[in-house]
Parts: sequence; C-alpha cells; structure tokens
Amino acid sequence: MNHKTNTIKALNELGRFLSQFTTESTLKNESVLFNDLFFDGFKHQIKLSKEHNGWFSETNILFAIESWAKLLTTDTLNSWVSNYPLEAASQKKVAIVMAGNIPLVGFHDFLCALICNHEIIVKQSSNDKHLLPFISLYLTKAAPELKGRVTFLEQKLEGFDAVIATGSNNTARYFEYYFKDKPSIIRKNRNSLAILTGDETKEDLLKLSNDIFQYYGLGCRSVSKLFIPKGYNFDAFFDAMYHWHPIINGAKYANNYDYNKAVYLMSEFKMLENGFLMIKEDPSYASPIATLFYEHYDSLETLTDKLNSDADKIQCIVSNNISEDHLSFGSTQTPQLEDYADGVDTVDFLLKI
Repeated sequence: MNHKTNTIKALNELGRFLSQFTTESTLKNESVLFNDLFFDGFKHQIKLSKEHNGWFSETNILFAIESWAKLLTTDTLNSWVSNYPLEAASQKKVAIVMAGNIPLVGFHDFLCALICNHEIIVKQSSNDKHLLPFISLYLTKAAPELKGRVTFLEQKLEGFDAVIATGSNNTARYFEYYFKDKPSIIRKNRNSLAILTGDETKEDLLKLSNDIFQYYGLGCRSVSKLFIPKGYNFDAFFDAMYHWHPIINGAKYANNYDYNKAVYLMSEFKMLENGFLMIKEDPSYASPIATLFYEHYDSLETLTDKLNSDADKIQCIVSNNISEDHLSFGSTQTPQLEDYADGVDTVDFLLKI
C-alpha cells in the first residue's frame, strides 16, 4: 500500500479509538485496535490536560475528541483528499507552531502535514501539550512506517523547510520576521460573528448559543460579535442562551465575568446581562470572556460591504442563509476537513513547498 492508503487506514483506526471518548460517556470498545496499550493511558492524558489548564474542562476536551473522531473515517478522509495530487508531493520538513486556546486546536495542521507525507516538527503551546503526543504515538502503532516522522520540540526551531504558525497579532509579527526566508502560513487573531434579523426561531438561537459558549468562547470560530437591526429585542435571545447558565460554575469563566462586569460598571458602560453573559454595544470584533459585543446595521447591503472590508479580521459568519458563504447556526465549532483556517488551503500549500 502507498502512503495515502496507509495513512488513511491508520487515521481511521485512530478515529475508532477516539470514538470511545465522548461527552456522553467513556466506554471501552473491545474491537478497537491496541486498546490494551492505549485506552487507560489516554484517559490519563485527558485528566492531565484538564488539571494543567483550567480552561480545558473535561466536557470541552471530550467535545474536541468526539468531533475529530467523527471526521477520521476512511470515506471522509478519502473524499477530502480526492482532488489533491498527493503522489506528486516531495517530502519536506514542516514545522508547526500551535496555539493552545482550545483542546487539539493544532490537530488539523498536523493532519494536513501527515497526509502530505512530510516530516513534522511540532512546537506545542504549553497550554495544550498532553493529547497530541499520545495520539501521535497511537498512529505510529497503527502505521509503523510513520515512526520517526513526528518530532515534538520544546527548544528553538531549526532545520525545517516550511512553517505553519498560529498566534496572536503580536506573535504573528515575530513569526513573520523569524520565518521570513521560509514558505509559511502565519495566522493572526480572527473572530467570528453572527448576523441576526429578528426573524430567527428559538431553535436557531439555541444553536447559536453553542457557537457562542462552546470552549468558553476562546476559539477563533467562537461567535464574539452580533450584528442586529435597529430596534432588536434581546428577550428571545437571552431566553435561548439560558440553558448555558452552568458555564458560570467554571472558576476561570466566573472570575472573568466578575472582573469584566466590574470594569463596565465602574466605567458606566451600558450593557445587558443575565448572570453569566454580558452584552455590550461595541465596534470591536474581539470581545472579552463572558462578553458579547453587538452593533446595529442599517441594511444588509451596507453590512455586507463592511464585512467584506474587514474580511482579514473574520474567521466565520453565521446567519440564517443570508449568504451562501455564511455558516448555519450551531455549526461553527464542528468544522469539516475542508474548512481551512483563514480560508487558506493548507494541503495545497504543503504540496507546493
């Protein structure tokens, strides 16, 4: 079998392994390969990840694992790569500098480099360092030819041919300078937003609540801004958000809520709040934890022009079919394999280096 076939087979086995760990239960499936070696160990890595990072609740970790398990199937993987000339790729050393804002946030870049048959040098965030090395170990057991192809590095990056680096706007400037002589994808801060018209159903708004609160709103695909028509009534919106109220039981989220509320009150900013979410009128796209910014629009046409001009600040837009480019409510946190960050085709980049 060739690299593509072997790798997809191994990834399918990984998907079956990960499917044992869901938000509903962790249940051992005796038919999964290498469970005797890896099942208990992965449970321990989940525990370590949760203890190491207060933002990584067990539910959020399992949500990320479950989402990847659904994508790592032979049919889905084959469909994803069917239009890429993988056989023509020449093997290079690819460095991946990962963020650590949500669990396994760098896995898609890792997957792209793996399917393109590159050697991979991973520099993880200290916030998310437990899960991926263990997953990589499982893959080398499922496909022994992958052994030695992935290196996890803590020191300075050296000896690579191309790089994918994700960070803040500040770190991106450093990345752009440091990696200026190498082919690169450098990702900066982006945020996601929702456009409401007032005609949304309760089901629409319930789905939107997942886009807002999943991962505590820390992901670039988390909705942090609403665009609403003038005269919009927030009653139905707040009603739909309420089932997420247990989020305030998270200590780090509660601390941010209390702090930001105090800042807004002392500054006499106008806001609406319901005990776990504050809504504030603000032109910015990036809102603090436990806060959602909103802005009024005069017409959908003028709003479209504004969003087009701000495209480099936006990751996702959700709406009720206002544009074919928009995502549907409730889908931002479950991207598909072909949903590349910042709209840059990572596989295409990796095949051309």
